[in-house]
Amino acid sequence: METSEVETKVQPFRIFRITAIAEAFSWTGLLVGMFLKYVTETTEAGVWLFGRLHGALFIAYLVATLWVARAERWSLWRVLFGLAASIPPLTTLIFERWVAKRRPAAEPVAATA
Repeated sequence: METSEVETKVQPFRIFRITAIAEAFSWTGLLVGMFLKYVTETTEAGVWLFGRLHGALFIAYLVATLWVARAERWSLWRVLFGLAASIPPLTTLIFERWVAKRRPAAEPVAATA
């Protein structure tokens, strides 16, 4: 496998991993923001900020999931579980770790002199 082929296979999963983690952090921020808005009734700033951020990252996660699913030829069930993982808070982290443990290791790149 040439270097460009390895990079092509790694890139979709790397983007998927980043969006899965970012989506989970934005969920956490949104939950804290909702606590501050509805429980302590101190501020709406957290919901305003993290609501927008989470919405964008939610869409980015869905797109990244479909991209890596196509690049790595995931089964329909894996794709559906990946997409469903975006709904409950922090589940994208669990799904990302589960997939990372089960994906085939990339072939080592030959050293060039």
